[in-house]
Amino acid sequence: MQDPENLAVWKKAHQLTLDVYRTTDAPSFPRRWPLIDQIQKSVLSVESNLTEGATRDNDAEFVRFVRYALSSAFELRTQLLVAKDLGYTQIQDHQRHASLLEEIRKMLWSLLERLERSLGRRPDSG
Repeated sequence: MQDPENLAVWKKAHQLTLDVYRTTDAPSFPRRWPLIDQIQKSVLSVESNLTEGATRDNDAEFVRFVRYALSSAFELRTQLLVAKDLGYTQIQDHQRHASLLEEIRKMLWSLLERLERSLGRRPDSG
């Protein structure tokens, strides 16, 4: 068990959560657009799953929650792309979010591989 706020990937995920919420709460973002809730849930899910996993008693549980965080990151990537393609987000906002999300995704894969090795498992490729 560890403090999730000590994880570099958690810090990045938290930064992305704040940035995405600020973007989707901006007056220029459509208020009645139903995907706004899903975008916010997905971005929050990344850091929430890291928090839950890091505070579990063993690495096997942590692995499970890192996988959930990774799944939420991929879901978020799709939702942000839809928002961009529909013209709901500015290109620079999308690029900033996508870049940080890609960095988080790579960090999650690295964390997952390290945890899998500590359990004596062969890590998946990411």
